[in-house]
Amino acid sequence: MTSPRAAYTPHMEHYTFVLEDQPYLGYFQYGGEKTPVHTTDRHGFRVTPGPGGQRATVGDDRPEGPARVLAGSSAVFGVGATGDAATISARLWNAHAPRLPWLNVAGQSHNSAQELLLFTLFQHELPPVEDIVLLSGVNNLVLSRLPEAQQGRHGAYFDCGPAPDVVPPPDRRLAHATELTLRHLRGWKVLADGLGARLTFVLQPLAPWVREEPLPREKLLFDELDEVSNFRRFHHDIATLPVGRAYARQLASGCAALDVPFLDMNVALGEAAAPQDWLFIDRVHCTDLGYDLVAQQLADRLDLV
Repeated sequence: MTSPRAAYTPHMEHYTFVLEDQPYLGYFQYGGEKTPVHTTDRHGFRVTPGPGGQRATVGDDRPEGPARVLAGSSAVFGVGATGDAATISARLWNAHAPRLPWLNVAGQSHNSAQELLLFTLFQHELPPVEDIVLLSGVNNLVLSRLPEAQQGRHGAYFDCGPAPDVVPPPDRRLAHATELTLRHLRGWKVLADGLGARLTFVLQPLAPWVREEPLPREKLLFDELDEVSNFRRFHHDIATLPVGRAYARQLASGCAALDVPFLDMNVALGEAAAPQDWLFIDRVHCTDLGYDLVAQQLADRLDLV
């Protein structure tokens, strides 16, 4: 019997999540990868295809002049997209905010410290930047399950140790993730101000924060993944709409104090999607339609053109 994942998302076999050990970052995509669904430049950043056969990359070719940056983790990289042209950055450049190229500055399985460090390490490769949109927040909350010994001074990272049998209560997880996210956002603010770029923080979508009940196809995919992963076991307490809204309120308050515009993409995506729209391949990563709707909402709600 064919599994739902094999039947509905056969392209996911090309997202192997085999990453290269990297000093300082811990791990990152391999440079020069070319698979049926994704392409990376010489550093490992995903290529953003644009109008008229153009491409925009951090380390290789791109149009002359300024650009915009979309930063974050695996959702920004575009895990789940059927090709480079279906990522959020590509949909922004080709359809919803096409005035400037969009650079995809994302590392898979990164927390907020790694996202900030990635941008810092490769800032010298960038052209003038007009906008930085940071789509993030979920991984810090996921990693908040780990004990204090694994959190260190700057937050836990994936594969830093075994998962515990007991996790902190949701309010402690929210407080810890919020503090780390806002702490590192201060670093982004300093960099953006120095570059003369507008910085916006967007809370990335998580399926149960967008809709309380998944579509039947989404539920089949989630259930299959739950059989081989610990998401349901360790994260059922945070994977609810009320927790998502509480997290958004805390982040919004912190962003206001930093004078950084904030957008909860969970609310935006929920309002934009039709009831029958298939949005998620797993709870964190979107379908092509989901990513296109995210790009559309970014453009509309952040006044990007």
